[in-house]
Amino acid sequence: MDYKERVAHLKGLAEGMDLKPTDNTNKLLLAIIDTLGELSLSLGDVEDLAGGLDEEVETLGETVDDIDDLLSGIFDDGDEDVDDGDGEDELYEVSCPSCGEEIVLDEDMLDEGEIKCPKCGEELEFDLSGGCDCGHDHDD
Repeated sequence: MDYKERVAHLKGLAEGMDLKPTDNTNKLLLAIIDTLGELSLSLGDVEDLAGGLDEEVETLGETVDDIDDLLSGIFDDGDEDVDDGDGEDELYEVSCPSCGEEIVLDEDMLDEGEIKCPKCGEELEFDLSGGCDCGHDHDD
């Protein structure tokens, strides 16, 4: 028996006992039963909202997983060598001068000297001869 059924049972008992609200004890019992009834309705509303939130959280979790998979596909070149945060694989962020797209580059991409913007296709060139203070030798 859930809480709503229990409150309904208490109300039925009170009606069956023919409790008159003229006696102070009866007034108290009837007030408690009424309060329990209101609480059971509020609790039901909270449970309904929580159930809806559970569904929303699950949906958001799936969306985050989808975004994570998408980003892994974009930034994972298939190497077993994954950046473990030790600073060996430095990343650089540049903006496309044509469309403003933020592009993340690694050392290998910079060494190639040029890439196409993934958004607008603009050819971006990088001249690293003497202009880089990163401490790496870019001359091949």
